[in-house]
Amino acid sequence: MILWIIGGAFLLLFVIITSILIGCYNKLVRLKNTVKSAWSDIDVQMKKRYDVVPQLIEVVKGASNYEKSLLENVIAARTGAMGATNPSLKAKAEQTFGDSIKSLFAVAEAYPDLKANANYAILQGQLKELEDTIECARRYYNAVSRDFNIGIESFPSNIVASKFKFQQVALFELESPETEKKPPKISFS
Repeated sequence: MILWIIGGAFLLLFVIITSILIGCYNKLVRLKNTVKSAWSDIDVQMKKRYDVVPQLIEVVKGASNYEKSLLENVIAARTGAMGATNPSLKAKAEQTFGDSIKSLFAVAEAYPDLKANANYAILQGQLKELEDTIECARRYYNAVSRDFNIGIESFPSNIVASKFKFQQVALFELESPETEKKPPKISFS
């Protein structure tokens, strides 16, 4: 009789531990897929922005006559941002791209004809809306990435994470928050 009780206790303990480990594994898989989905959302919004910027550049080119290098810098920054693959490279490239867009808007402010151009106003509004959407998508990505990373580090899911080789994901961070606060440098020479 005692042997049956001990055997039943071990079986019950085995079932409980197995259930906990399976629950941890499923939670990590769910979080991993949520992180992938969040990253995909960022890519979709950035693609929309990449499509709006060339239109904006064409409107600016047609409405003003100033240093061509600024437009070339925006185009180069866009190309670099489109080619970045992981969150840390993407964050750095996006910061450069964002700075070049700010420079473009700052220069455009000096041209009243351009500011009055309806196409420019529409594109500027679309870009502003996209920037806000991208910011929300980045926050969401960072939140789910944080939850995933915590899951990988927390007990008992850290046991499952190490066994099944779950890797932490990088957050989408600005290279330097101080840079983000500085106004863009504009030169007409």
